[in-house]
Amino acid sequence: MVSSESMSVAEVTGSGVPVSGDDIDTDQILPARFLKEITFENMGKYAFHDERYDDDGNPTAHPLNEYDGNILVVNDNFGCGSSREHAPQGLMRWGIDGIVGESFAEIFADNCKSLGIPTLTTSPETVAELQSFIKRNPDEQLTIDVRTGRVAYDGGSVNGSIDGGAQEALLKGVYDTTAVMYANLEATEDTASKLPYVDAEWVQWWSRSQDWCRVDDCSR
Repeated sequence: MVSSESMSVAEVTGSGVPVSGDDIDTDQILPARFLKEITFENMGKYAFHDERYDDDGNPTAHPLNEYDGNILVVNDNFGCGSSREHAPQGLMRWGIDGIVGESFAEIFADNCKSLGIPTLTTSPETVAELQSFIKRNPDEQLTIDVRTGRVAYDGGSVNGSIDGGAQEALLKGVYDTTAVMYANLEATEDTASKLPYVDAEWVQWWSRSQDWCRVDDCSR
């Protein structure tokens, strides 16, 4: 049996990307016309697409065009709107590993958790300080500590919080249930075969279907 310890997310370190504005919804993060693609493979190219390019396809001054970080720092109600998982998929595939913000839409935050991306909330004042710090020091490192719910930067750290369920899943490495089941495929099949409400033929079909759906293709 493969341990989930290798999937544990205890901290995220890197430079920041400040994206200002309240109520940035999932249609801004990942425009709806790109949802027709049948895989997540290209979603990174579409992250904030309509904000990052003008009508002629020229790059704008959007932060994702000007910063090369992996920790997003956002404001209030980030990820609101539709529940499309393409939004966090796009951010992850662009290069985002963690997000700090004033607040997050619940489903968006849960979708991030399922990809191993911690979403840490903190006060508006702290977010403003972090965004200002990143703008002055675009190459400086920040660290999200999932264990303590703190953000370290510039020689100090500030308080934040991470949802308890998400925190536990990230630290234990069980945030992606599909990946955990696939990593322990024999045990999954054995358990499923013993359940009275699961058809044995379905278990065999599910096992065969995993040949086209590897963990790194289907989630991260």
